[in-house]
Amino acid sequence: MIRLLDILFAAVGLILLSPVFIFLIFVGLLDTGSPIFIQKRCGKSMRPFQLMKFRSMRLNTQAVATHLIEASEITKWGSLLRRSKLDELPQLVNVIKGDMSFVGPRPNLFGQDELIAERSDRGVYSVRPGITGLSQVKKIDMSKPKLLAVTDAEMIQNFGIKSYFKYIFLTLLGRGFGDRVIKTKV
Repeated sequence: MIRLLDILFAAVGLILLSPVFIFLIFVGLLDTGSPIFIQKRCGKSMRPFQLMKFRSMRLNTQAVATHLIEASEITKWGSLLRRSKLDELPQLVNVIKGDMSFVGPRPNLFGQDELIAERSDRGVYSVRPGITGLSQVKKIDMSKPKLLAVTDAEMIQNFGIKSYFKYIFLTLLGRGFGDRVIKTKV
């Protein structure tokens, strides 16, 4: 049932938001010259997949977890994209492809060894990663691997259609939260 809802909502979202996509691609071209960011992430059963986002950082930003990136790497346009969560829109394609769900643990990089160990111990990779979930609503990011893995496992254990809609609505109402970045040193 959840997979059917994912496909339906993602397809409707892509159709209805296509003018927004076109606008964001155009502005992204002006901002960095490369509006779409693609990065290999851990999916269900730790299978790799290509996560898509609108680019919010400079082109040559180091490929590490966001909480290890300095804020100065985020462009002014990227800052707006991140605050509004519009940088996440291309993940609707990941949802349709079956790489992701709307709700699930945020997909991590393969180099995040501590998080991978914590999530593996708790069975977090048994589900598709998601655009939002309990950790985002509780403002827990990947800088706290154990707490994140525990919270992800809690979400999976108590997951159902009611919580699916709850996390989506809370995120749309502004409760969702992205990974923090390092404050720029002055």
